[in-house]
Amino acid sequence: MGWEKTALAAWAAATLLAGGARADAPAPVQTTYPSIFVVRHDHWSDTDERDYSRFVAEIGDSGCNTVDSCLHSTRNPFHGTDPPGVYFRSDCADLAYNLRFYFAWKRGLPFGYVSQVSMRGRGRDFRYGFNGNAVAERITIPSGEKSGYEIWDEIRDNVSSGTFRIHPALEEPEEDDLYSPAIDAKSIRPGTVIYDPNGHVATVYKVEPDGRIHYIDAHPDSSLTHGFYDLRFVRAFPGMSAGFKNWRPAKLVGARQLADGSFAGGHVVPAANDEIADFSLEQFYGNGKKPDDDHDWREGTFTLNGASLDWYDYVRAKLAGGKLQFDPLREVADMIDSNCADLHDRLDAVDLAVKAGLAQQAEPARLPDNIYGTDGDWETFSTPSRDARLKTAFKELRDAAERFVRMARAKDPKLQYKGSDLTADLIALYDRKAQACTLTYARSDGSQVTLGYEELRKRLFALSFDPYQCAERRWGATRPEELATCPETTLKAAWYDAEQPLRNQIDRTYDAEMDFTLDELKVPGAGKGVAVPPDIDTRGYLEHEHAQKTAAR
Repeated sequence: MGWEKTALAAWAAATLLAGGARADAPAPVQTTYPSIFVVRHDHWSDTDERDYSRFVAEIGDSGCNTVDSCLHSTRNPFHGTDPPGVYFRSDCADLAYNLRFYFAWKRGLPFGYVSQVSMRGRGRDFRYGFNGNAVAERITIPSGEKSGYEIWDEIRDNVSSGTFRIHPALEEPEEDDLYSPAIDAKSIRPGTVIYDPNGHVATVYKVEPDGRIHYIDAHPDSSLTHGFYDLRFVRAFPGMSAGFKNWRPAKLVGARQLADGSFAGGHVVPAANDEIADFSLEQFYGNGKKPDDDHDWREGTFTLNGASLDWYDYVRAKLAGGKLQFDPLREVADMIDSNCADLHDRLDAVDLAVKAGLAQQAEPARLPDNIYGTDGDWETFSTPSRDARLKTAFKELRDAAERFVRMARAKDPKLQYKGSDLTADLIALYDRKAQACTLTYARSDGSQVTLGYEELRKRLFALSFDPYQCAERRWGATRPEELATCPETTLKAAWYDAEQPLRNQIDRTYDAEMDFTLDELKVPGAGKGVAVPPDIDTRGYLEHEHAQKTAAR
């Protein structure tokens, strides 16, 4: 996906200056670091949309691991227009909007967005309401008035994951910023947004020929991670609007053009659903007969080439041009690499909490209202959502290995495997990849502890998400010699033990009330987690299958 440096520089030079001002417009006066948002075009062209996809693809493919480093990277064609001291922050919801705005700003394109939503129906938190939200207010960013850096921060203040939670068919009182696209290779592309109704948002940066989708996502600490689209992104009731979203075509109307070619005034009007060629509701209701009622959305089916597929296989097959194929060795290798990268990203998140001194602070008397969706220090420094997604990824690896073994046993033609003993080959691959993945964290006294992939897998459900716990607990230490440097009190140890059922849970229950005291948390009940974690032992499964096969010979 990477461009040659000369091509990248030429594209940036041709489109950056004054946002790609028209050839017949007077040459604008430039400063070293122009910051004012100026609109020089009244709509996004097809070329703008293609170049936006290229911009996102470059960011994702650069390997950057913070929002700030991504935009200061040389892979960002506009990086030379930003002062070195500018620091870019975003969390998962902000990132999609911030990237879209950033490109509009640098390209001189109009930009407006939903700045406020209202909950439809009853609920405790508009970010997680069952029936979703409606647009309550839109903002058109005025041309020539504000610095793009100021607007960036305003967007961060106004946008949340609840902004994405709008029924795909709802167009009143105003249009959403995004629409539900058809599931095909032309529509699902770099820049497409993925919304998980459990409160997470990601942005697609690459789609492979085999249909696998790569995404980037940001976190409250502004770290940026990479992953594959999978079961971590759930389907849900249509009102929650889960799934893929593209930016609506939009026009600036009612503006006047000034002598320098820029525009003043006017407002941004997004296209309606029936004006968008690839608008589709298939991801919510299937590609067969639409269920009569939204509450029956699960009855929708996905069929391709006469075969019924589950949602995730359907997406992959459609994006691969109708073919569903799996290379089990490559897929398992990539999943282990992804898990390893996520563990290292978690290291940065835990370090931030330790450096902020939360481990030295007393545990609050109660948990937040909901540990997955809150604000303040807990939102910034805790990791329950990140950890739940990581656990889901480990479970999916275990389930994928089992699926591939079953496919091999059934001689399924969709499995692209040329060897004679898949379980043996997968064990050898797993061991090689696991041995290459190590992580070193600093204990409370500064001493270093190195953990391997399998050790981390074994202690995954012991990793504390609680930012008030010591580094040793954050990394699941249970052995006395490793825990000896943790300065925890008896009360903190009791909190750690009581939070175990919450650590066992991989489903993020954003609608559950969780503001428990320690004594309340010790008593099993709703919102307090599960007693037993799921099986994530991929190697154990493969060893068992290999022994069974060997014994049957």
